[in-house]
Amino acid sequence: MNKKTKVVIAGGGTSGWLSAYSLIARLGAVLDITLIESDHIGTVGVGEATIPTMRNYHQLIGIDEQEFMRATQATFKLGIEFENWGQQQQSYMHSFGEIGQRSWMVEFHEFWMEAKANGFGGSLDDYCLELKAAKANKFATKLGNRSINYAYHLNATAYAQYLRGKSEALGVKRVEGKITHISNHANGNISCLYLDNGLQIDGDFFIDCTGFKSLLLGESLGVVFEDWGHYLAADSAFAVQTESVEDPKPFTVATAHSAGWQWRIPLQHRTGNGLVFSNQFLGDQAALDLLTQNLKGKMISEPRKLKFRTGRRQKAWYKNCVAIGLANGFIEPLESTSIHLVTTALVRLMKLFPISESTSFQAERFNQETNKELESIRDFIILHYHLTEREDSEFWRHYKNMQIPETLNHRMQIFKENAYAWPDEVGLFRVDSWVQVMMGQGIFPKQHHLGAKVIETKGLHQQLSSYKQMVEKAVAQLPTHVDFLKQYCDSHLQQMEKEQA
Repeated sequence: MNKKTKVVIAGGGTSGWLSAYSLIARLGAVLDITLIESDHIGTVGVGEATIPTMRNYHQLIGIDEQEFMRATQATFKLGIEFENWGQQQQSYMHSFGEIGQRSWMVEFHEFWMEAKANGFGGSLDDYCLELKAAKANKFATKLGNRSINYAYHLNATAYAQYLRGKSEALGVKRVEGKITHISNHANGNISCLYLDNGLQIDGDFFIDCTGFKSLLLGESLGVVFEDWGHYLAADSAFAVQTESVEDPKPFTVATAHSAGWQWRIPLQHRTGNGLVFSNQFLGDQAALDLLTQNLKGKMISEPRKLKFRTGRRQKAWYKNCVAIGLANGFIEPLESTSIHLVTTALVRLMKLFPISESTSFQAERFNQETNKELESIRDFIILHYHLTEREDSEFWRHYKNMQIPETLNHRMQIFKENAYAWPDEVGLFRVDSWVQVMMGQGIFPKQHHLGAKVIETKGLHQQLSSYKQMVEKAVAQLPTHVDFLKQYCDSHLQQMEKEQA
């Protein structure tokens, strides 16, 4: 049998253990995998909301959904509710569902705009099953033959522990210790990691999951960090857990404040909370006070400060090292893309995995795709901030008036002029995503496609009414979110009822 390629993963947490399990599950026959982590080094552990791509990835690597949800006290997520972003006292939802029925030439929102011009049509929200189900606190994984597009809220620390158990069961070797020194071959490739306990771990290929420190790619190999702070000012967060005071809702809440925004993520056994802010506009104590004054439920953990830089390494793959997750870059968690970026990097890596010592072309392709993906997500996040009418603080005035990437400016201007929207180049945020955020925060286009006028007004009225009724009927048939959780993945909720009986 051929000699196995020795892969060394530096760092645990979600990035490290998801890397380990993915590689051992799909390439275990040809890889020898060692993961190094220290119990004395904490992980960020607050990436508790996800997007629907995680479901497909779990299927790819063979993770059972119900088992995973029980292990991580997970709930379902149908979208994100944005409060006070466009204007104060206003809210909208970016849902994961498709709005209305697709057309190859004219998007549904343009037919809806034609209806509004003729005095009917209601709210655009009325034509999205996932959005209406979220607001009604209803959920099921499917309804008859109709698939429902959803993601998860999860306990990130428990998720890493779950993945560790599955990884070790398949043969991943975990080594305890802190990395103190890194040695390199004459060609610059990493050769060996030295630990504080005297161990030396050599490898053929290294994966950097050391978080913001980026010990391998950044510190050892010297790959430069490209700072995006001029686009996204947030550099800090406080995170805290609270008792649940209500049944978990199937969506994340992101509430904009005077100088930052607050997340609320409902799990089965508790609620995750945090405030993302910029020290340029808000001091630590003021930020902590703002967070604690807006919590629902008693705190069950001490607030934890996180410091970060928004941006990316100029190359995610350099020499014989790939950085996964925070070690490569970070875009604030507004649209819950952190774990998604880990999974797409791993898919990319597995497709391009080294079969020889010469990997420059694989690395070049990996880096091109990674950079394009990060830029696309960056633009989508900037959109939320820049597209605001708020002027109540220096924070919001900064975002409203700042210069934005030309790629985003082009997208906004063409939508303002004629309602045209298109998916991003990496296929993450669909037309519906862009439309919901732009319209949700105040853009109502000046005109729309002439094709929306082809259908006679009476016929358009009938079609929209029929679709709206279909959505209403479907939502009515769904069980409540909490009832579905109890029968599907009862890690905590059903146990509480037994104890109270």
